[in-house]
Amino acid sequence: MYRDEETGSEVRLDSEGTFSATDVSMGEGSGPADFSGRWEFHDSQTSSDFVYLSVEDGGLGKIGGVQLYTKGEGTVYFQFDPDGPPTLELDRADAP
Repeated sequence: MYRDEETGSEVRLDSEGTFSATDVSMGEGSGPADFSGRWEFHDSQTSSDFVYLSVEDGGLGKIGGVQLYTKGEGTVYFQFDPDGPPTLELDRADAP
């Protein structure tokens, strides 16, 4: 599980390849959203490694998936503007 203590945002990546995200803001002007689906790790040789989150059941409207990037040991982040800074960073946390 990855969590941002300040916002309460959480992303859980299950070993079966499914995920759930709660209270994740998709950028400026959008409120927090809950969504779920399947995840797949991409080991990139040319850029940052990332986890692709395939969103099921229209959880984000017209968005079918998002990338969750890795940053060092135990931190992941969303970067919705490719030219901007990370939008939301989450640190590894123990599941309740």
